[in-house]
Amino acid sequence: MSSTQHPFDKALALHHSDIRVGHFTGSTSPDYWNMVGPFGGTTAALVLQSVLLHPDLLGTPIALTVNYAAALEAGAFDIQATAVRTNRSTQHWTVQITQAGASGAPNMTTTATVVTAARRDTWGESDMPMPEEAPRPETVERMSIGPSGVAWINQYEMRPFSGGIPPKWDGNLQHSETRIWLRDAQPRPLDFPSLAAMSDMFYPRVWLRRAKHVPAGTVSITTYFHAGAEQLAEVGTGYLLGRAAGQQFFNGFFDQTAHLWSEKGVLLATSNQIVYYKE
Repeated sequence: MSSTQHPFDKALALHHSDIRVGHFTGSTSPDYWNMVGPFGGTTAALVLQSVLLHPDLLGTPIALTVNYAAALEAGAFDIQATAVRTNRSTQHWTVQITQAGASGAPNMTTTATVVTAARRDTWGESDMPMPEEAPRPETVERMSIGPSGVAWINQYEMRPFSGGIPPKWDGNLQHSETRIWLRDAQPRPLDFPSLAAMSDMFYPRVWLRRAKHVPAGTVSITTYFHAGAEQLAEVGTGYLLGRAAGQQFFNGFFDQTAHLWSEKGVLLATSNQIVYYKE
């Protein structure tokens, strides 16, 4: 690989295997490491990448659901992408990520579904406009680097202007909404895998809602894509405006939503995820 290759592209590097169609191998990236495994957005991007590289692909992504059964360990993994149904306009996929366990048997770490579609020109409109009061990204202070062992945060330029990391973990209850400008720290044109990753880059809403740093982790995330390759190309290496908020916190699980707009106000993706948390 070239030394000038973007870290995200290195993390997404998959190799076709001869085992079966849609089977790929890869390796985790230390550049996108989280506390106990890879950044979940990178895992979601890998799932999507396996479909985008499949020779039977129809259209572009419209929906991606990723279920994190277990954290990937550092090292090699296998991905199997299977087209289970192809219609005239849509294609339905299942994706599985496995790693070899101590006994040599494969351990399932991730299950996922993807829907791609051949989009056609039709009427369209957005009922979710970008917040009008958002300041220009260059006027917002950039968030400092992440804590030791959380490498993935350093791969992004984040400029929160509302709902940043609580300055004090004092347990005071407050809102759960964050608004932020974000993009790759090392410039990289936006595409579907990077958009999938960015839809999962908001920290757990329970931390902001309670100002308490409790254990938490995503169990399942679904991302919907509202743009095509042309709209993503218009974004280029520019900023996205992100908004995330929690909805319901109940008995150890909560859900949070996220929206991502281009600087021009085009809604590119929305996501919803269910998150485990512990007292």
